[in-house]
Parts: sequence; structure tokens; C-alpha cells
Amino acid sequence: MDLTIITESIQSVFAYIISLGASVMMPIIFTVIGLLIGMSFGKSLKSGLFVGVGFVGLGIVTALLTNNFGGPLSDISSLYDLQLRVFDMGWPAAAAVAYNTAVGALIIPICLGINVLMLLTKTTRTVNIDLWNYWHFAFIGAVVYFLSGESLAWGYFAAIICYIITLVAADLTADRFQKYYGNLDGISIPQPFCQSFAPFAVGINWCLDRIPGFNRLDIDAEGLKKKFGVLGEPLVLGVIVGILIGVVAQLDIKKILFLGVTMGAVMELIPRITKLFIDGLMPISEKTKELVNKKFNGKKVHIGMSPALVIGHPTTLVVTLLLIPTYLIISVFLPGNQFLPLASLAGLFYLFPIILPFTNGNVIKTYLIGLVALVIGLYFVTDMAPAFTEAANAVYAMTGDQAAKIPDGFLAGSMDFASSLFGWVIYKCCALKYIGAGVLVVISLFLMLLNRRCILRDENTTAEMLKSEQKNN
Repeated sequence: MDLTIITESIQSVFAYIISLGASVMMPIIFTVIGLLIGMSFGKSLKSGLFVGVGFVGLGIVTALLTNNFGGPLSDISSLYDLQLRVFDMGWPAAAAVAYNTAVGALIIPICLGINVLMLLTKTTRTVNIDLWNYWHFAFIGAVVYFLSGESLAWGYFAAIICYIITLVAADLTADRFQKYYGNLDGISIPQPFCQSFAPFAVGINWCLDRIPGFNRLDIDAEGLKKKFGVLGEPLVLGVIVGILIGVVAQLDIKKILFLGVTMGAVMELIPRITKLFIDGLMPISEKTKELVNKKFNGKKVHIGMSPALVIGHPTTLVVTLLLIPTYLIISVFLPGNQFLPLASLAGLFYLFPIILPFTNGNVIKTYLIGLVALVIGLYFVTDMAPAFTEAANAVYAMTGDQAAKIPDGFLAGSMDFASSLFGWVIYKCCALKYIGAGVLVVISLFLMLLNRRCILRDENTTAEMLKSEQKNN
């Protein structure tokens, strides 16, 4: 049988599964995972449904933002004659491009195979079961696929490199992540969008710590609440930001107040919704850890989970609220930028899960790191827009998916992973063909060997401690 026919058939199957959406696909996937790891059908189904309901809730809250703030923000663009040609498609377009291509068709089994291989070679400790977010790897693979003239080899190369780097980054940040969030022992975050901000967190935090007197500005979200009283509450900050957007958009008082209450509702509901993810994912996580410990003879293994577990953290909510107006203003006046964030604003919550462990929840540090990363990310989105546009147009022509439809006269853009350091570096290296590919291979091998060294050293230390305990007994 023709290889093209096989690929197209597999692609159509995966496209149909993905078209079900996270709220349907995730309960099915997690129910199957639960059964495979030995959980009862009832517990597996309940875990899956909690995750599905969590995605429904998150979708409702996201829709509150995009449906109610898209119009006012577009009005602001028109009122002040903002000439920004890259249209914010949001993550639905990025996911549509990711999964509705030949690269997306096989991304899940290929990445799972890479994961197993890295576990066996001790170049990672993370078992990545955050299957929904595999679209990030498929996205960079799809963009490079079209950049290279529809070469599957280049597309899969980009996706696999991104996957390897992300798994290593998840391992290297796991201890800090678990220590900071407290109740998530054995969990790591193998989502490349989140992990791509770790270098910013490490570098900028190091610089800020060396500014005399800066450490005295140690303000966390709870401290902000105490300092500003009710004005420090995420709920109230949300109302204030919503009202300000309405005022700048020159809306009437009724609409201004409605935007304020809506933004406040978003800030209050997100922490409650994230609890659903925890309720659904923790039984799967605990059973997986138990199974992995048996298979790996008690050796330390991390379970890769979605960052949705922790996006309800108070500091995340406060800093997101502070960054939204700053991000919008800077995107308007930043020289060389062509991207105005609209639909992507809901994704700002996912900026911080890996940043907070390095800043210890310090609002000022977190804000500055997020601001620098976002400003640089605007250039990444602008630079990647032509390739993203080509990919989106091809997907729309092939599937008719409205999520991939670009308004006339615009290029396609999205903050969600298109502004990622990992994605942009891989994209630019692949544009250089074999020289860039060589650089990516060297970086990946270096990170894998570095991680392997850390894993072996930790295992040796653990083994020596066990021997010492046995002697003492």
C-alpha cells in the first residue's frame, strides 16, 4: 500500500480524535490510562470525567475573556489606528495547525516512544502523560514542515528535538517545582511553553538578586493582599483591570461595569476550576508512581502533568492581571512588533508555573521576568508569522476548520508557543538547514548527557544511603 495513503489514513483518524476536543478526548484518554495502569473502571472513569469537567470549566472561563474582551480590544486597535498586521489566532488555531498535518498524525506515539527510550537510557526521569499538550510539539513540527517545503523528516526532527529538550527541562526543574508547590510530590511539568521561561527565570532572577536592596522588595500575593487590603485581592484587581479596558475602549458605563465584573469572575473562578484537575489527575498520578516504582525498582521517576494543576496560584493571578495592560501597551508601541495579543491573553496564566519556584512567589520579580519574556516573545511571534500563516492556510484549505481561518489582509500569530523561546530557536535553526540541525543535535545531546549525569549521581547517593542504613540496622 502507498505510504502516502497510510499516512493520510492515520492523519484522518488522529484529526477526528482531536476534533472531539479536550473535554471529550481527555476523559477517554485518562480512563484508558487508568485501566492500563491497574485502576478500577469506576475510579478511572471518575478521574477522566473530573479532568474533562475541568477543561469544560476552563473553556467557559476562557470564553468569558475572548468573547467579552475581544470586541473592546479590537475597538481600541481601531480607535487609536494601530497598524498591527499579525492577527492573534489564539491556541485553537495553533492546535488545529498542529494536529491537522502529517506531523500531528503520529506525534503522540512517536513522542511516547522517545520518552520510553530516554527512560531506558536514563536521560530523563519524566513519564509524560500530559497527552493533550503534545500539540505544542506537533505545532513546531508543523511550522517547520511547511518552512522546509513540506518535508516530514524536518517536521518530525523539530518536534522530537523540542520533546527531548522539554523532558530534560522538566527533570531539571522538578525538585524546585515540587518543593515550592508542596502537595505535588513526584510531579514535573513537561510542557514546552512553560519550560521555555525557565532560562528567563534563572537569568533575570540571578541579576535581580545582585541589585543592592532589591531583596527587601519581597512581596508575595498574600503580602499584597495585606498591604493593599481588598485592593490586593485577585477578584478586585480583576474588576479594576476590566474597568480600565472598558474606559480606554470608550464604552458606555453599563458595558464598562460589565467588563469589570466579568474579569473579576475569571480571576475568582480559575482557582476553583483547577481543583477539578487536581481531583482528576492525582489518583492517576499516584497509581502511575506506584507502578513505575515497581518497574524501576523504587528509583525516582517524575510523572509529567499539565501546568493547569497550578495556574490558580495567587501570585499567578495577581501578576497576570498586572501584566495584561502592560503587555497590551508595549505591544502597541514596541518598534518592529506586528502582533497585538487578544485571544492569547487567557494563556498568560501558563507563563508562571515554572517561574514562581525560582522567585519564591515574589510578585515584583515574577512581574519583571514575565514582562521581559513577553516583550521578547512579541518579536518571536512576528518573526514566525509567515510560516504560521502558510501552515494555517494549508490546514484551512484541507479541513475547513474555522479555527485556522485568517482574516483577510492579516498574518497568523499566537502567543501560545509561537512566543516560546524553545519554539523560536528550533524554528530559526531549522531555517538554517543542516548547520542549524547540527547545533540542535549538539544542544540536545549535551542536555541529555547532563541530565543522565545528574540522575546517576542521585541514584548513587540514594544507594549509598540505603547501604548505610542497612549497616546501622
